[in-house]
Amino acid sequence: MQALERLRELCLALPETTERLSHGEPTWFVRDKKMFVMFADHHHDDRLAFWCAAAPGAQEELLREDPERFFRPPYVGHRGWVGIYLDVPDLDWDEVGEIVTDAYRQIAPKTLVARLP
Repeated sequence: MQALERLRELCLALPETTERLSHGEPTWFVRDKKMFVMFADHHHDDRLAFWCAAAPGAQEELLREDPERFFRPPYVGHRGWVGIYLDVPDLDWDEVGEIVTDAYRQIAPKTLVARLP
């Protein structure tokens, strides 16, 4: 589960982030309250992915840009969240880090966002 470990490292590097299981999957929260990233390996579709909060309009833009890497996740997609496949060839972990940080910015209070570089 190298992808899970790398995703975990990215999420837990952000201020006041915690991890716990939610719906049977590792999920990351701001101040242990608000979810911003959820690992997604439980829909039996043989794909490894994560779901995350996204800025308004980002979901549509990413889906249009690359539907092989991005998708509208069930349950939270209607709220603008985006799904990102982790099992694509040549996954750009720097880009994944930016997406995770952007998700955090959508959920975290301004005082925590101000602590980001």
